[in-house]
Amino acid sequence: MGMSHSKAIENAAASVEMEGFVVTEEYKMLCEKLLVNEITFDEYVELIKKTQGIVA
Repeated sequence: MGMSHSKAIENAAASVEMEGFVVTEEYKMLCEKLLVNEITFDEYVELIKKTQGIVA
């Protein structure tokens, strides 16, 4: 049996955080929505950009 989405997200977040980035609970929630097809990848990228104030 494979790894749960939550565990996979936590592992990925830990890896990214070791590189000096911050992964908020909001980012984790958006990732979960992407993984269960509640949002598309394009919507995910737009939402992440919006949280960072990126308009391009």
